[in-house]
Order: sequence, then structure tokens, then C-alpha cells
Amino acid sequence: MIYADNAATTRMSDAALETFCSLQKEMWGNPSSLYAHGQRAKEVLEQAREEVAAVIGADPREIIFTAGGSEADNQAIRSAAALGKKQGKLHILSSAFEHHAVLHTLDQLKKEGFEVTLLDVHEDGLVRPEEVAAAIRDDTCLVTIMYANNEIGTIQPIAEIGAICRGKNVLFHTDAVQAVGHLPIDVHAQNIDLLSASAHKFHGPKGVGFLYARKGIRLTSLIAGGAQERGKRAGTENVPGIAAMATALKEANANLSANAAHLVQMRDRLIAGLSKIPHGALNGDAVRRLPGNVNFCFEGIEGESLLLLLDDKGIAASSGSACTSGSLDPSHVLLAIGRVHDVAHGSLRLSLGEDVTETEVDEIIAAVTDVVAYLRGFSPIWRDLMTGKKEFIL
Repeated sequence: MIYADNAATTRMSDAALETFCSLQKEMWGNPSSLYAHGQRAKEVLEQAREEVAAVIGADPREIIFTAGGSEADNQAIRSAAALGKKQGKLHILSSAFEHHAVLHTLDQLKKEGFEVTLLDVHEDGLVRPEEVAAAIRDDTCLVTIMYANNEIGTIQPIAEIGAICRGKNVLFHTDAVQAVGHLPIDVHAQNIDLLSASAHKFHGPKGVGFLYARKGIRLTSLIAGGAQERGKRAGTENVPGIAAMATALKEANANLSANAAHLVQMRDRLIAGLSKIPHGALNGDAVRRLPGNVNFCFEGIEGESLLLLLDDKGIAASSGSACTSGSLDPSHVLLAIGRVHDVAHGSLRLSLGEDVTETEVDEIIAAVTDVVAYLRGFSPIWRDLMTGKKEFIL
């Protein structure tokens, strides 16, 4: 099998798996316990906190461990909203192509009296900093813009947006689930106040993540219970999972430049090959995108059929976010960048791993080319396009 769905999840690295298994076996004590076995677990927990903080340029006390990116998104946004409400600021600014963990939380806040502005995303898949600046109001309590899009991989101008928010004294949150472990991040240099991350996106275990919250920001706890995570996230910490996340993140950060260079080469090879398929188009900017992300639309086909036939050929891919894979609706991300429904339905996301080879990339190109041609061979939509009953869009 050629696995090309790393944006959905990654294989746990050998080092992370070794850390996880050894601690699960040897260090299973409760880190809140006062006896020696528990305190040793506490030491492992705090060491992991230091290691995670170091990668993003944070202070260890600014790291809260969570069950993943969605929880971190929820806590960041709800915390900023609660702080805004105390100040009489009930406006939140975001974009139309955020992850649903952000969009659904904003929908809930709208029912609680908040006003939400979703900025349009341009055809290149990028948010414009000047449009962020223009949309911030006196009653804006939060700007939340994702670091890199989970479907089309476009990397947003985070440092510029962060500087604008800092200058206007507005909290800035970024969902960095797709970026952490793949792009260099410095929360203080980039003026990021709140940041969400998930371990299984960078070869750590599932069910573990973290929230960075700049010192001085009072967090709202989503889970009532004990005093773990300095009272900001109740529940006994998953020490083996957290330590494995730290191991995976350190490993990813140590190899960041080499991995990115290889992935960009493979990504561009894949884009060049798929671009030869007629009436197809790359979604999002060709350069300002994650090193391993390739997202295409092909006119005249359905993405679900494309995925199933690629699976038969031993290639694991997706049509968009794994969180919405059961939906028959076209991707909200593709609609946000201006793709029409018929075209958005024929989307394909390929997210490459660091160990991908040129041979595998060429196999993907050949398989996609064959499957697209096969599907178009009996598609009534394609027949209408070819006979002129409908006009080509791509």
C-alpha cells in the first residue's frame, strides 16, 4: 500500500512508540500521587512539557495537555470569548475555511450572543492580512485563523496577522494542527496568543494534543473535576501518550528542514504529473502550501468513486478532511475558494509522508490518471461536457 493520507493521521514513529510502550509498562503511576512512583510519572510529564514548549518557543507553563486539536480549539476559543464577554466585546473574526472544530464552536457562540465574521478566502486559498485588519472592530475579542489548511494545505500569513492583532490588542488564536511538526513555529516572534496542536499529525499517538496559551491569558476549563494541568484541564494525564508526543515532536523538529526539502520535491513532482490530466486543477497556491500536500479537482467525476478505485490499486487517499468523510456535501473549503459544487465533488487530497519515494509518486500519478480516465468513460456529466451540452469549468 502507498499511504498518501498523512493529513488525516500519521504512522506513529518508532521512537514515539518505544517511549509510549516503555512508559505504559514501567511508569503507569498517577502523576498527581505523592508517593515515589507517582512523582516519577510527574517528572516525565513535566519533562515532556518542557520539550513541547521548546519546539514552539514557549514557556513550559504556557502548555496545557489535551486530548487533541479539537479540544484545544474549543478551549482556546471559549476562553477568549469568556474574556471578551467580561469586557463587553462580543465579536469574533475567523475565516470561511476553518476546521469544523473552530466553525462549530463559533456557531455555538453565536447562539450565546456573539457575532462572528467569517472572512472570504481567495482562490489561492490565502487569507489577506489587510482584510483581517479592516475587519477588526472595537468590540472584537478574538481573531482565529488556521496556520495551514487541513484540506488544501495553504499556509496562512500568520506572523503578519499576529502582528496586526497584537497592535490592536486583540487575542490571536491559530489552529496549527497541520503545521506543528512540519513548519518552523515561534509563538512569541509570530505574536500568537493561543495555538492548538495534535500529536497524531506528526507521528505521535492519537488522543493526545496540547494548547499553548500565552502567559496572562485566563483559560476557561471545559472539563470539571480535579486540579490537573493547573486547574485548566481536569482528568488524570495520559503520561505515556504525552511523553510519546514530545518524543515525536522533538524528532520531527530535528529533521524539519530535511523532511521539508524532500517533501517539497516529491510534492512538486506529483503536482506536475497530475497537472497533465486534462480539465483538472490544483486547489490552493502552488508554493505557499504544506510540503507534502497536493489537492486536485477533476471535472466530470465523483471523488468517492475515485477514492475507492485508488484503494483497489493500493493507494490510500482522501477527498478532504477525515472529520467530514461521511458527508455527501462538497467540501466547505473548496466552496470557500470559489470551486462550484460539481467541481468540488471531484476532489482528491494526497498528503505525502516523509518516507515517500519518487517511484511511489510516479505510481500515484499513473493510478490517478488511469482511474480518472476510467470514470470519465461512463460519466454522463463527462459525456455532456465532451459533446458541448455543458461547458467546461476547468
